[in-house]
Amino acid sequence: MNDIREGVRKRYGSIAESAGSCCGYTPAGGAPAAGAPSAGAPVAPPGASSCCGSAGEIGLVNGYTRSDISEVPEGSNLGLGCGNPTAIGSLREGETVLDLGSGAGFDCFLAARRVGAGGRVIGLDMTPQMLERARANAERGGYTNVEFIQGYIESIPLPDSSVDVVISNCVINLSVDKPQVFREVARVLKPGGRMYVSDLVLTRPLPALLRRSVALYAACVAGAMTRSDYLEAIASAGLAGITIVSERGYPLEVMSADPSLKRIATLVRLLPFLRRRVETVVSLSVRAEKGDERPG
Repeated sequence: MNDIREGVRKRYGSIAESAGSCCGYTPAGGAPAAGAPSAGAPVAPPGASSCCGSAGEIGLVNGYTRSDISEVPEGSNLGLGCGNPTAIGSLREGETVLDLGSGAGFDCFLAARRVGAGGRVIGLDMTPQMLERARANAERGGYTNVEFIQGYIESIPLPDSSVDVVISNCVINLSVDKPQVFREVARVLKPGGRMYVSDLVLTRPLPALLRRSVALYAACVAGAMTRSDYLEAIASAGLAGITIVSERGYPLEVMSADPSLKRIATLVRLLPFLRRRVETVVSLSVRAEKGDERPG
């Protein structure tokens, strides 16, 4: 457990310390200042790469708009997600939103615009370098309704029934105890609160050769649960109204673009049985809610 967690922390700490995204992409010109989005602004120069291509290109694939990408501070979109939980979240003004594994703050900043000045957004991350980067981004963007705190998603440092919405983007699969994460989500949600997550899951289990790779675990693949187990973990935590909002394949090309995974990707390409297994990885967006819990 500790080896896996440390591997994840090391990977994402290195990403946060790099000039740009996980493969060193630095936005040319960057996004305009928060509050002055330009829908036509370039999101990345041709050929710029993150762990899965340019951060902007990945954002578009994951369901973000060019306006979403351009309205946040430069350096907050690292291209690390696999969906767009803020898009399916139907966030409302005045709500308190918790982002599990908030990274450099991309989804937090989008949520902050939606909940307004009367709302509050809390980003939770275990990696000091990511927190430092996110806080700098928040200061640069002038966000007064966003804060970033350090902690583990298996033990959320917030009181019971304290948030309206929990979001997370390709992070829960990194936990070594995913059922506990969902129990924590249920605990911190207010009665009637909602959860919106995007994550990687499997249509069938990976072979042991791939499951044992810490690098592949930190890249959100080896630790992924099967779709059925993932949904069961949500239900077992006491969350209801579970709905699959979207589901799409997670191509091998995404994994191949990550320098830390090139050897594994080459092996997968050369061995057809491994490739067939890797092609069972899908990106899933799910919503659920906590019961009202009112008597009568």
